[in-house]
Amino acid sequence: MSKRRFPVKKIEKRTVICLALTLFLLLGLALFLVRFLLDGGDWASFAANRHLYNSQGQLSVGRVLDRDGDVLSWVDESGQRCYYSNATVRKATLHAVGDPNGAIGTGALVAFADQLSGYNLLTGADNPFGQGNDLYLTLDARLNYIAYQALNGRKGAVGVYNYKTGEILCMVSAPSFDPADPPEIQDGDPRYEGVYLNRFLSSTFTPGSVFKTVTLTAALEQLPDLFQRTFTCTGSTVVGGETITCPFAHGEMDINDAFASSCNGVFAQLADELGAETIAQYAKQAGLLDRYSVSGISTAAGSVELEGATSAQLGWAGVGQYHDLVNPCALMVWMGGVANGGKAAVPYLVLKTEGGLPHPSFHFTRRTGQLIQADTAQVLADMMAQNVVQTYGADRFPNMDLCAKSGTAEVGGGKQPSSWFTGFLRDQDFPYAFAVVVEEGGSGAGAAGNVAAQVLDALVNGY
Repeated sequence: MSKRRFPVKKIEKRTVICLALTLFLLLGLALFLVRFLLDGGDWASFAANRHLYNSQGQLSVGRVLDRDGDVLSWVDESGQRCYYSNATVRKATLHAVGDPNGAIGTGALVAFADQLSGYNLLTGADNPFGQGNDLYLTLDARLNYIAYQALNGRKGAVGVYNYKTGEILCMVSAPSFDPADPPEIQDGDPRYEGVYLNRFLSSTFTPGSVFKTVTLTAALEQLPDLFQRTFTCTGSTVVGGETITCPFAHGEMDINDAFASSCNGVFAQLADELGAETIAQYAKQAGLLDRYSVSGISTAAGSVELEGATSAQLGWAGVGQYHDLVNPCALMVWMGGVANGGKAAVPYLVLKTEGGLPHPSFHFTRRTGQLIQADTAQVLADMMAQNVVQTYGADRFPNMDLCAKSGTAEVGGGKQPSSWFTGFLRDQDFPYAFAVVVEEGGSGAGAAGNVAAQVLDALVNGY
């Protein structure tokens, strides 16, 4: 009887193939499980999920509250989305809370729908323990109210945050509207231009003289004789054969006076001397070209386009004009870095969530990279503090150790300049940085400075 021989090599080949397929399936399953753990809430909170959305497409679960527990939005017994009783508060917090139709992407009703839903790994979106979660924002509704009132119907953005913890206390974008009584908005209506856009997180603006904080930082570190120099301003300065203008003839001055008077001529000369590569490098180091993730919401990236720029164009870039664009949130963080020895906390909006199922609600404060060297930050802060005393008026900011810089940014198109005011408080009890921009506001120290003064007064003095 002959023995049957088995095709050993063929069996081995099939075994290898089976093992490879098994490994591939296991890797796919592992990837799915990781994605499920990380993104399950997003998958469950899609707009067609009738457990979470009513017939009008409105999120019908979850409450949004401010840091003090004031309920900004909730759902009534019929499943309709409701909002805070005060109409001004509703408008002031619109871009943080969101509209019922989900048109504002930075609003909690869209950006944090998964957290509001009450989604959990055990029961999914069909939560048997209640109608969603309570989502607490880091915002103080009172400060948002004051900021919105201070804007007085003008377009712009206001932000204030704790540069040590990252909590955003105030985030206002205007124009706004009442989410409890949405208007009929027609295309081209100037009253609602960009109304669905969160100007604080998602827009960029010509910075004007607030950008001089970057140029000055570069000069402090790259020009050893800076404090020994004297400058003369006659109201105009020739750079690269072209004229850089100032609103006034500032006369003879040192760098401290040039910064306090915000002399365009001096800073244009400094930018030209430093060079395009250096200006771009320091703008990037300051975080003004980056996108920040604010509780998962990506901010707009700024830009400094200097390739092929002439000496005069580089000069204008050094004073915050030419093609310079900055995001208000990134500017606020830059100020936090100056205040905090070079590094600041990354801002965030979600304070905590509470719901039927017990679950941890942790927040780990993230830090920026080194935005500015610590010793340079100290010098810049002192010079910004002198701005307040010498230029803006310390009496406008009672009981505050304030460091600030204004900006009046020319935007062209027959429009009035954008008004900027940015800075921080040097106070361990009030470790706050801020940025204010008022579109077509004119004087930075005037329009934006007045908005900042009202918000900071309420924050520090409690009026």
